[in-house]
Amino acid sequence: MTTTTPLAPALDDLLREANALCDAHRFADALALLAPVTGEHAGDDDAALAPALSLAALGAMGTGDAARAQALWERCLAAQPDFAPAYSGFAALLATLGSLTKAQALYERLLSLTPDDIDARSNLGVVLQRQGQYAQAEATFRAVLAQRPDHADAHYNLGLLLQTQARHEEAESALRAAIAAHARHAHAYNALGTLLRDQGRAEEAAEAYRQALLIQPQYPEALNNLAMLLKSAGRLAEAELAARLALEMRPNFVDALNNLGCVLTGLKRLPEAEAAFRQTLALAPNHTEALYNLGVVLHALERLPEAEAAYRETLRRLPGRTEAHNNLACVLLALGRRGEALDVLHEAVAARPDFAEAHFNIASLHKEYGRLDEAEAGYRRALAANPEYGDAKFRLATLLISMGRFEEGFARYECRYTMPGFVHNASQRLLKCPAWQGEPLAGKSLLLWQEDGLGDMLQFGRYARVLKAQGAAHVAFACQPPLHRLFGGVEGVDAVLDHNAAAAASGEFDCWVSPISVPHRLGTTLDTIPAPLAIEPEPALVEHWGARLATLAPGPRIGLVWKGNPKHSNDAHRSLPSLAALAPLWNVPGLRFVSLQKGQGEDEAINAPAWLPMMHLGSDVRDFVDTAAIVAQLDLVICVDTSTAHLAASLGKPCWVLLPQYDPDWRWMHEREDSPWYPGTMRLFRQRMDEPWPAVVERARVACQAWFGM
Repeated sequence: MTTTTPLAPALDDLLREANALCDAHRFADALALLAPVTGEHAGDDDAALAPALSLAALGAMGTGDAARAQALWERCLAAQPDFAPAYSGFAALLATLGSLTKAQALYERLLSLTPDDIDARSNLGVVLQRQGQYAQAEATFRAVLAQRPDHADAHYNLGLLLQTQARHEEAESALRAAIAAHARHAHAYNALGTLLRDQGRAEEAAEAYRQALLIQPQYPEALNNLAMLLKSAGRLAEAELAARLALEMRPNFVDALNNLGCVLTGLKRLPEAEAAFRQTLALAPNHTEALYNLGVVLHALERLPEAEAAYRETLRRLPGRTEAHNNLACVLLALGRRGEALDVLHEAVAARPDFAEAHFNIASLHKEYGRLDEAEAGYRRALAANPEYGDAKFRLATLLISMGRFEEGFARYECRYTMPGFVHNASQRLLKCPAWQGEPLAGKSLLLWQEDGLGDMLQFGRYARVLKAQGAAHVAFACQPPLHRLFGGVEGVDAVLDHNAAAAASGEFDCWVSPISVPHRLGTTLDTIPAPLAIEPEPALVEHWGARLATLAPGPRIGLVWKGNPKHSNDAHRSLPSLAALAPLWNVPGLRFVSLQKGQGEDEAINAPAWLPMMHLGSDVRDFVDTAAIVAQLDLVICVDTSTAHLAASLGKPCWVLLPQYDPDWRWMHEREDSPWYPGTMRLFRQRMDEPWPAVVERARVACQAWFGM
């Protein structure tokens, strides 16, 4: 052991003053005060100056001058190897610099000098933990706690260690013990909040974060964690405020910037979100999560080539980021590169076999290609990975119906009542009578409740007479106003109500059912589909509209509808780009065209060019009763997939439907040119893979020429 001479009284006073400055965080002042004593080079009296050298090193570390601090501590320990106070600070510096092996050696040397130094042992545990030596770290923390059960930091660090090992209950106990030992341990509250959040205990987590912030208001990590929790709860405005407060405290806090971007994405403020992610990447170019999130925003902004680049770079850096595979595939699909999309999705499920979303998208691609068995298998794999995957439930149901497998398909189609995003889910709470499950109806009152589109009701309204025939004493139909007059004359319907009146009176009915649920309740098969609605046009309206139609020149009358409701989920594909897409039909001599277009596309009909002559009636139509009176006097209706198709076919009028290649509705089934729901009246013109609409219309033109013998 090195022997030193006692410090001179003046130096002793200097050390006390420097120590006080360090305690006050005035590190630069302390360093300046000690500079004349410590000098720049080792001297003969360094052994006597060990306390000053160590304190100067502490001051240098406090000013951020790590190199100077390290040099001073090395000089101190070279002169006096047994000077214990130097080891603690030097080890802490090396741990901060990431020199964990050297830090461990210093802590072990310190403990050989001062075996009872509990703080040194606790800090050694932290260094061991950071090196991945978890068993040794845990043993070290437990040794500290055996000697000092109230050592808050040992409990806290043990809690962090147990948390990384997913030993959640033990971790929670350790963190709560840290708080019990030190009620104002803000970091323990913050860690506890994260542990509780990850276990889905959101309210408890939020309270833990708030406690951390009450103790330490300037705590950006806790604010950012609270922001993440609020975002997960859908409280986006509060989450934004918390993230911005964290950034006020630490403007270059990259995790808070990234989190803010995610919140802004949720708020649909996409340009601001993009700016947040780009700022994150400017500060931390290797922040892969921010790069992925930027891809999500660019995707939402429909800047597809940029989104593709962001996703591909994400996967280059982090090949296991399977969500990026899935999103990249969606971008490629939007760009029309289906083959590449399928390859990317297969990469995703190869990396993560239980990736439900990727299985779902693979299935949807197979469905688009007409590979229905593969599509079915894919949807079932998605559901095996995630039994509560609503979209997969729904898509499998509609696929099975479209394949003619009505029993399982319509049974699965009932899943819409379990899906919060579907309007059907609310019906069960709104209506005050039980849902009909197929039990006998003799003598009972039944409420038919419209939840779906107008065309759906025209297709499935046929079941009203079937239910009435089963003995229902009273059948009321709650539907939208455009259907009221029409269903007032439908067989099997005793009363037509609006939704508000029906909901208010629902408690007076024995049961309710959606018309689309009836095929499941009755076990409808392809061979037992009831006949369509029997619609009889009103004679007075036939006369009224007939007077206008009579002004057309002689020749077959063709009704046209080229656009559907723009709110429909697949309208971008099912509607034609414009009236001009139907222009080839005018090449058939002698045909007379009548526009039934209403709403979207109506302006095109009003302002139709002279080279597309037609009579536009759609703007003057009030509801389906008017439309029925017009269609009854036409020879053919050519339309896209809209309610007019169901009305025309229910009137027994020939109807040709132009169906999109992408995601045609399940009711039209697959690969058929007819419809079992409308036998003898419906003809389907399907858009083939990558076929433009003009080619489909050309096939309809050729059929027109043959049909009318022109």
